[in-house]
Amino acid sequence: MSRPATILITGSSGQVGFELQRALVLHGRLICPDRSQFDLSQPATLTAALDAWQPDIIVNPAAYTAVDRAEDEPALAHAINAESVAAMARWAAANKALLVHYSTDYVFDGSKDDAWREDDAANPQSVYGLSKWLGEQAIRDSGCRHFILRSSWVAGVYGQNFLKTMLRLAASRDRLAVVADQFGAPTPASLLADVSANLVARCQADAGQPYGTYHVVAQGRTSWHEYACFVIALARDAGWPLALAGAPRAIASRDYPQKAVRPANSQLDCSKLMHTFDLNLPPWQDAVRQLFQTIDDARKP
Repeated sequence: MSRPATILITGSSGQVGFELQRALVLHGRLICPDRSQFDLSQPATLTAALDAWQPDIIVNPAAYTAVDRAEDEPALAHAINAESVAAMARWAAANKALLVHYSTDYVFDGSKDDAWREDDAANPQSVYGLSKWLGEQAIRDSGCRHFILRSSWVAGVYGQNFLKTMLRLAASRDRLAVVADQFGAPTPASLLADVSANLVARCQADAGQPYGTYHVVAQGRTSWHEYACFVIALARDAGWPLALAGAPRAIASRDYPQKAVRPANSQLDCSKLMHTFDLNLPPWQDAVRQLFQTIDDARKP
């Protein structure tokens, strides 16, 4: 009888990492190191840890995600999002391990009118986006077996995200303004984790999988403003005590200046993933409704 796979999950305390533990627990023995044991800001230390653990599968949701702060900390963002990823990829290639890595819509410049495909040219406009793109390239250059899963607007029950921020602000403010000219689709961390577990299971059953880069987001297109209105309406219908009487006010990106450039269009085309693996992805409204229900249930006595 073959031994269970050893699966290393980085960033296990984050919103995607937490869901990955739930989704992958039946697929092998999980190793979930904290930062003191596996520090992505110190790329040179990672190989020794990997040698000690000998994972069959490395799942890497950990990342430097402070998009605006990255503009002032480019070296740190590069170390975590590019150099450490390169170190994991080289180890995976040398040890015949599978690497599952998560990337972002920020590798694109946001100028395209329709949804971005995996083979569209990258043109990151921020330090964060560039660091994530360099991490992707390092994986591809390493020759390791890999899945790079690009997503956008990720939200989960655990950790901080836009959905939870809107709920908090609507409960404490009687006025709220949200950008209405940036478009994409919110994606639950649980959806990313479930897709990842599906791909891992396929690899365990048959190593000859079509590896590569795939987009994984909930389906459809919305704006940050429409997304906020949807979430706040769910909260109002569920009886949350909100200070905000109506809907948030729609504003343009220029009225909410931020240090890092955001893509105007973050919509990702997932047809490659769905057709290759015969997977269905939910409409963003259904995905957000389910996530909100989980959050709502947790706050009830």
